[in-house]
Amino acid sequence: MVNKKKSLFWDSLKLIILALCLTSCEKDKNDMEVQLVDLVYPQLDTENSRWFFFSSANRPFGMVNLSPDTEINGAWGSGYRYKVDTIKGFSHIHAWQMSGLSVMPIKTTTERDSTIFTDFYSSFDHNEEIISPGYHYLELERYGITAELTSTKRVGFHKYTYAEGSKSRSVLLNLNTVLGPNENIDGTLQKDSNMELSGSFVMTPTRRRPKPLTTYFKIKFNTPIATIEQDEQTNNYMVVLNDTEDPVLMKVGISYTSINNAETNIITELPHWDFSKTVNESKLEWNTMLSRIQIEGGSDQDQRRFYTDLWHALQGRRIISDVNGAYPDNTGKEFRIGQLPLNEQGTPKFNHYNSDSFWGAQWTINTLWGLVYPDIMHEFSQSLMQYYKDGGLVPRGPSGGNYTNVMTGASSTPFIVSAIQKGIVNEQLDTIYSALKKNHMPGGIMGKAGYEHDTDIGGGLKYYLEKGYVPWPLPEGKFGIHLDGSGQTLEYAYQDFTLAQLAKKIGREEDRQYFENRSKNYKNVFNSASGWMQARNVEGEWSKDFDPYVYENGFVESNAAQSTWFVPHDMDGLSALMGGKDNAVDKLNAQFKKAEELNFTSGNSHESELHPEYRRIPVNLGNQPSIQTPFVFNKLGRPDLTQYWTRKVVEKAFSGLAPNTGYNGDEDQGLMGSLNVLYKIGLFQMNGGTEENPEYQIGSPIFNKISIKLHPGYYQGETFTIQAKDNNASNIYSDIPVFNGAELPNYNIRHSDIVKGGELILNMKNSAN
Repeated sequence: MVNKKKSLFWDSLKLIILALCLTSCEKDKNDMEVQLVDLVYPQLDTENSRWFFFSSANRPFGMVNLSPDTEINGAWGSGYRYKVDTIKGFSHIHAWQMSGLSVMPIKTTTERDSTIFTDFYSSFDHNEEIISPGYHYLELERYGITAELTSTKRVGFHKYTYAEGSKSRSVLLNLNTVLGPNENIDGTLQKDSNMELSGSFVMTPTRRRPKPLTTYFKIKFNTPIATIEQDEQTNNYMVVLNDTEDPVLMKVGISYTSINNAETNIITELPHWDFSKTVNESKLEWNTMLSRIQIEGGSDQDQRRFYTDLWHALQGRRIISDVNGAYPDNTGKEFRIGQLPLNEQGTPKFNHYNSDSFWGAQWTINTLWGLVYPDIMHEFSQSLMQYYKDGGLVPRGPSGGNYTNVMTGASSTPFIVSAIQKGIVNEQLDTIYSALKKNHMPGGIMGKAGYEHDTDIGGGLKYYLEKGYVPWPLPEGKFGIHLDGSGQTLEYAYQDFTLAQLAKKIGREEDRQYFENRSKNYKNVFNSASGWMQARNVEGEWSKDFDPYVYENGFVESNAAQSTWFVPHDMDGLSALMGGKDNAVDKLNAQFKKAEELNFTSGNSHESELHPEYRRIPVNLGNQPSIQTPFVFNKLGRPDLTQYWTRKVVEKAFSGLAPNTGYNGDEDQGLMGSLNVLYKIGLFQMNGGTEENPEYQIGSPIFNKISIKLHPGYYQGETFTIQAKDNNASNIYSDIPVFNGAELPNYNIRHSDIVKGGELILNMKNSAN
């Protein structure tokens, strides 16, 4: 009976989606778009989930990311883990260093009431599960309950269907529990009316998020509340509902500022009780976002994996502001409630965000968001600047309204500079420049190592300024993590280059020269004797017994072989150090041949522990430090090798579509999803689009046709199209590209040309040009 109901619901849902889409769009244009959201495979790589990785019942960047949890202890290996067949609750917050509000529908019986607060987990069967963007369906076998989940941006919406004749329909609220990266404590609950509850809980600090954060919530049922019980041992609550034969509906609004704002979020975003309508609206929103890129050709699996990658590119980084613009500001000594600026209609000009670091974003979301989602890039830039206005620094990874100092360097600089160079951000450039410059000077973010909250010693910035490099090890000892001097030096040099480009744009000539000179510091950690970037101590001596394949011997989450190519702003200068471009090409090509034996990635954490040789890989496309390397060949005059190796990487590392494969590394909140999209459409930006009129390198798309809808609020063109003629698994090389009738012999194209619209034609063949 349950399966039949499920099938009827799903068929009806698809019909509703189709009908609504056809009323809002032209049918001939939208037939394909209707299907895009259904191509997404949310269970990709879920055997390797971390807390914020998996999504189902959520909207793009939504404050609420409602989904079931099968593991709840620890940031890694938690959340929705495919191989675990036990549901431990449905929680609403799966974000960078944040978790909370776990609920569980149950059916109580007299003999189990005494243990139900500690013994409430239920098995489930993947064969009886439906997941798509905006919707999750599963069956709690222990209770005979069908659970369906959906959401708006800030409100979770639950539908629980109990077996016929079920009594004691209840919902557990696990407000005090370990949940992902932190523990929820001090949970409180109060009954506001016969069908409404409210309360709060506190997320404890983590090593990364150093301050607690209170979360407020409002809950509304469609069924009257009979009783509320609190357990003395766990301090958690059980809400017993009146008996009813109808499905139980529950709205859960959250806020990081107040209960009133949690309720306002519900009133504004979910004023009705139509569950199917909300599912449909969520799927339509996802479909609209995904349809900005439309593809033709490739296999069915290629297309499904592509839209799954694109879906991941719009995940992980979560809204923290309420619908009225209130937000938590934890940047100062005392917590305060901030208020975003409002437009003439009285609504916030932008949302405020929680976000993992932008470390490596120059090769991923910089390019994808900047071209396809400029509205998102604009909003994130405004949010980063709001942190500066509140706390005095532009963050590189904020959580809970506060700085986390995740990773290293000043990784937000390339992101914001890229937005400016693409014309996405064009106001208050002097203010933005001053804010970013502060991060590059003593006392700024660049001087802090990973999670270094109380000092700015671990970044080694004083040595970088005095000696031109960060020593390894630091003479002062350990402060934070990622104290890898040569890796830090390479990051700082690139980020200095990007800041120099902004200085140039606004006419700060002295600053431009100063930061461009600093951008050459990468040369100070290149050892011409070994032929690699190498660690140096404070006396200037090179590291002893050097092995370029040893992991983190002076390099951040990488080895010397991988990080040697981290000079995206000056490939000519790097190749000169190696004896010329031919030598550089031969060196990198040999690294790729060796890396191919390990499928180009070091694997997930479990694989690297079982197989230490994976960490000795010379090119690792599963983590940020060397994900640009296939396009290095393009900058060295060998676009054929870029085409060859990007196709190989996609084939061996990024084509799978199963719970046990996907990114073969760390999908940091859209970074690897974005990278996959860029490889597959054949566009990339080596220096993150930070120079004047940014350049895109052209690769080898895996599809016959890619159409990108250009955002009319930012770009004057309507569509940019890539035609890869005679494209197939053998024809991976392109003749000289042609854009709007003009040849592009260097295999690159400028941003100003793309955003005017037009057609890029690649004549594909099976031999190099």
